[in-house]
Amino acid sequence: MTEEQNQKNPKEPTEPGPPPTPFDHPLFLPILLVAGVVWFGYDGWINADPDMVEHQTFNRYGFGLLLILSAWFGYKGWGEWQEDRAKAAALTSEPPEEGSNPRD
Repeated sequence: MTEEQNQKNPKEPTEPGPPPTPFDHPLFLPILLVAGVVWFGYDGWINADPDMVEHQTFNRYGFGLLLILSAWFGYKGWGEWQEDRAKAAALTSEPPEEGSNPRD
């Protein structure tokens, strides 16, 4: 296909790629980071095991760092996911016919 044909008909992909996996989802990394936040948060503030007292500072710093990272990547991932959904919706919806009025 030439460049002009791709611009005229954007519904047809130029090359089919491999099928998407769950690892390709924009929110996959933030979900993993939230799991780390829960883990570090439990060990840093809730766990009362005397053996964990020496690791408490590490867990609290890990909690703070992962909380910031999960918020940042969650924000970016949510925006990317919404953009992907909008593109998919635009590709599946057909443009109105010329001369048609949507209010009629």
